[in-house]
Amino acid sequence: MKRLILPVWRAIRGPLQWRVLWLAHAKFMVGVTGVVRDDAGRVLLLRHRMWPPEKPWGLPTGYANKGEEFPKTIVREVKEETGLDVKVGRLVHLKSGYKLRIEVAYEARLIGGSLNLDNFEILEARWFTPTELPDGMQDSHRQLINGSTA
Repeated sequence: MKRLILPVWRAIRGPLQWRVLWLAHAKFMVGVTGVVRDDAGRVLLLRHRMWPPEKPWGLPTGYANKGEEFPKTIVREVKEETGLDVKVGRLVHLKSGYKLRIEVAYEARLIGGSLNLDNFEILEARWFTPTELPDGMQDSHRQLINGSTA
């Protein structure tokens, strides 16, 4: 069977090959999270309106748009949700194995902007030291904060 496929594969080089690969493989949403810190080392946490009421606190996060580079997702999401500007640093987390999504997290540093919350998604934004994180926080985000040293 492979001997029959090889000549066909070689004959359809270019965009058609990519289309075949795209159709044959899994599709995922990519959730991108930012561990945003200020100059004092405090971390930015948001109280999300659409998250479970018992765990509303977490890091800025959102899904990458089609064709968007993941660091740019963090810059966009933080700006949309808080009005703040950040510079993205190193990758601190990459996890697959979910049915429909992949998780990616980067360190980020506050570089400017004024706090202006997206009241549809975000109820509150506050800066916390890593040793004084709030109750009702996503466990995975707590681990990201403790494992990231931005």
